[in-house]
Amino acid sequence: MGITPQKALDLFRSDDLVGIGMAAHQVRKKKNDPRIVTYQIDRNVNYTNFCTEYCSFCAFYRPLGSKEGYLLSFESIHQKIEEMLELGGTGLLLQGGLHPDLRIEYYENLLRSIKQRYPQVHLHCFSAPEILCIAEVSSLTVRDTIARLKDAGLDSIPGGGAEILDDEIRARISRLKCTSGEWEDMHRTAHALGLRTTATMMFGCGEEYRHRVNHLQRIRRIQADTGGFTAFIPWMFAPENTALGKKVSQTTAVDYLKTLAISRLYLDNIDHIQSSWLTPGIKVCQVGLQFGADDVGSILIEENVVYAAGVRNRTNEAELRRIIFDAGYIPAQRDTLYRSYFLK
Repeated sequence: MGITPQKALDLFRSDDLVGIGMAAHQVRKKKNDPRIVTYQIDRNVNYTNFCTEYCSFCAFYRPLGSKEGYLLSFESIHQKIEEMLELGGTGLLLQGGLHPDLRIEYYENLLRSIKQRYPQVHLHCFSAPEILCIAEVSSLTVRDTIARLKDAGLDSIPGGGAEILDDEIRARISRLKCTSGEWEDMHRTAHALGLRTTATMMFGCGEEYRHRVNHLQRIRRIQADTGGFTAFIPWMFAPENTALGKKVSQTTAVDYLKTLAISRLYLDNIDHIQSSWLTPGIKVCQVGLQFGADDVGSILIEENVVYAAGVRNRTNEAELRRIIFDAGYIPAQRDTLYRSYFLK
């Protein structure tokens, strides 16, 4: 049984960072092989930066008609997959802005074109806001939209667009984006249709601890009902070049590690917790392996959204394997659904 909301709040307010980390590490050792830390090789392809939501935390989007906007061709996406395969990659994370002119047929054709040429590639694509947008533009139900995308080759869905799942915060930072309930309904529907998804949390965007606890509580409740989440990935807001960044304080490494550990303690029904290197940096990611995390995510061959917000952290397979080994673990490459270990 995980901790209560009140206990989570108490831990957020506590100064005992080491004690919280040790408690989370004990949970991690019980839930996962204590000898192994996993990573993935995949590619993050942002097929368009046109978007209608204008989120205050985003430096990536461009309004429709902007000269800086783009929509990648299928051939360009295929070339990026070729490059990923040459590096030993197994999955494609395909995400973009909310494009008001792209109906479901576009996405079906895109998925089918990839599956026909690269049947071995796992397609982990389209966040909840994207799928909700596709449904609206195409005059379809969310269930029919997901079912059609699945038939076209969609294998699983990432947890993007969650930010903080509390509508008080969402109204402040992304008032045009889906509500917490709509995000939840999309994931529940995907789970009901047999698709696994991930859950995420972007924190440090002006929320209070109670908002983070509300977020964790919602994720835990969904998982209790469906069991459909493979992993939880908390990450820090990247403030540079964003409208919101001028209004909030920079999140610290201590806050990241504490939030990571509390996530492990609270989400006792989710198997995997990922330590991120993208916004905290590679060293903090490594320390996170003692704060409840059993995975360091992907090498992210390409990443454009956080890069647009000024984050310049980059890594590769050799570095991820080194930080895992130096932390005292055996590095193992996994697939998107955490099903396979490739010990090298």
